[in-house]
Amino acid sequence: MSIGVNSNISSLISQRHLSNNNRDVNDSMRAITTGSRVSRAGDDPASFAISESLRGQLAGVQQAAYNAENAQSMVGAAEGGLNQQNNILIRLRELAVQGASDTLGDKERELIDVEYQQLTNEFDRIANSTKFGHKSLLNGETESYEFQVGPNSTESDVIRFDLDSDTTSSALSIDSLSVSDQGDAIDALNQLDGAMEKLSSVRTKFGSFQSRLDYTINNLGTQAESIESAKSVMADTDVAEEMSKLTQSQVKQDLSTAMLAMSNQNSQRVLSLLG
Repeated sequence: MSIGVNSNISSLISQRHLSNNNRDVNDSMRAITTGSRVSRAGDDPASFAISESLRGQLAGVQQAAYNAENAQSMVGAAEGGLNQQNNILIRLRELAVQGASDTLGDKERELIDVEYQQLTNEFDRIANSTKFGHKSLLNGETESYEFQVGPNSTESDVIRFDLDSDTTSSALSIDSLSVSDQGDAIDALNQLDGAMEKLSSVRTKFGSFQSRLDYTINNLGTQAESIESAKSVMADTDVAEEMSKLTQSQVKQDLSTAMLAMSNQNSQRVLSLLG
């Protein structure tokens, strides 16, 4: 075998293999430390493009779920006010039943009417002050809401809700009631029964919408899980496999380094021939 002076072919071969092995080691270490098999487009262009598309879709689904949860919070704010109004109606009816009985005199009826009027005022205050952000929910202000509950721009990605709930005392026809005498107390009973039916109808509307949102959120959660699973299969690092590759590449790296050192000793062999 001839020994050249101008070119050290064995050294060049060893350098090339060492460079390849160094790259493999770096790739394996990057995959392990980042947890991603395709952290850059050059690793696997097709998988990278698909995984990035799935990542975008996943972000959209997660934001849609957040939007639905905010819609639920709005309904929860309304339901909180409606629940207190319902409690007030129950107490007003209790006072009306008390005032309708002959066990009370006019003086006693005047005293319970004081509480009756205070509660009616509180009923109105709740209707006018129940808000979500700057949006009134129970005073009759009409507004149509559109909630983006999907990651796309199709009609099925939007839920609409028309808000027109009015639970003020005038809307429920209890604003001018009194229990200051027996006849007024008896008349108040019928009006209060009608008010409770109207209030129940409003609560049913909000409750139905809240129930729909529950299913929407659950469905979005299922979608997010499926997309995350697909993205994981496509892009996540198989740590066990990558550790095996890293160990193999490190062994080759050590061998290439040793071979490069031996190749660089060729010049010394030429000198020994000259000696």
